[in-house]
Amino acid sequence: MYIAHFLFGIFGNATAMFLFLAPMITFKRFIWHKSTEQFSGVPYLMTLLSCLLFGWYGLPFVSPHNRLVSTISGSTGAAIEFTYVVIFIIYTPKKEKAKILGILTFVLTVFSIVALVSLFALHGDTRKLFCGIAATIFTIIMYTSPLLIVGTVTRTKSVEFMPFFLSLFVFLSGTSWLIFGLLGHDPFVAVSNGFGCGLGAMQLMLYFIYRDNKKSTTPEESVEMGLPKPHHVHQERHD
Repeated sequence: MYIAHFLFGIFGNATAMFLFLAPMITFKRFIWHKSTEQFSGVPYLMTLLSCLLFGWYGLPFVSPHNRLVSTISGSTGAAIEFTYVVIFIIYTPKKEKAKILGILTFVLTVFSIVALVSLFALHGDTRKLFCGIAATIFTIIMYTSPLLIVGTVTRTKSVEFMPFFLSLFVFLSGTSWLIFGLLGHDPFVAVSNGFGCGLGAMQLMLYFIYRDNKKSTTPEESVEMGLPKPHHVHQERHD
């Protein structure tokens, strides 16, 4: 059981890394065009908060035997997502900067409160429960934030704006951590990533249903985490 738990943790780290790196094409586009266009920065901010909270939750003095959770979330994932947020702030229109900075302040405030309360006011199982609930809530929000993509696919009957590999790694990462949580009898890891597993499976099913309707797009026109308005993308092609 221990070996299986460890192996799924390693696999979860690998798939999560691919998931975190998936938006690199989008951010290359931001830098190239010096604009975030119609993309939303909220998913990146929610992913940053999820990484910070699960990174804290996985520390030995909060949740023993979850070091693999802390490794990918607390260090690598949080660093990658913070980099995305900084780039987004640099290139987002001025009218959006205040909104993004406000949400970033909220993210850092929530994490600081959770960390400080759990460190100085709580102990043992109560500390684990408090941190686990916070991490679960915001990880579910992270996984559900790209649901706009699913709505667009069902409305247009096209997977033009839903990259296959993003959907695949949402499914693989969610499934890996779901099994890791079940094997480790950790409901917080299992429940939060169960949503990711289900959402990823839904996206893959939609992809295979509508894959023949996919229009030709360049990789830069795909959407990793945020979704531009379709008419904006089509207009850009004719420029």
